Amino acid sequence: MQVEQLKELALKALEDLKAKDLVELDVREASSVTDFMLIASGSSSRQVSALATNLVGELKASGVTPLSLEGLDAGEWVLVDLGDLVVHIMQPQTREFYDLEKLWGDFSLAEDQEGF
Repeated sequence: MQVEQLKELALKALEDLKAKDLVELDVREASSVTDFMLIASGSSSRQVSALATNLVGELKASGVTPLSLEGLDAGEWVLVDLGDLVVHIMQPQTREFYDLEKLWGDFSLAEDQEGF
């Protein structure tokens, strides 16, 4: 699956369960690990875990198996590694503390409080 299709699928899966503060970052010039990052927030550990579970389910239904899934049990920060795309799903306080948008800020493509 092409990375653009992967991003669309991930965004839809996150939006379906009301992810908040979706941000897409293009990090191709800054990272050799991945090309794009999606960052989303869930209001609780339960919602963060549900968002990640829904995302993984939608991916698998489309024939895509994540390379790695970290943090699902704790539900504070879940990382879904899809190779060219890494998805971070975080509780708001965790997101604020680590501030990935600031860390990768020069590479921001889009930010939309309502979704994409």
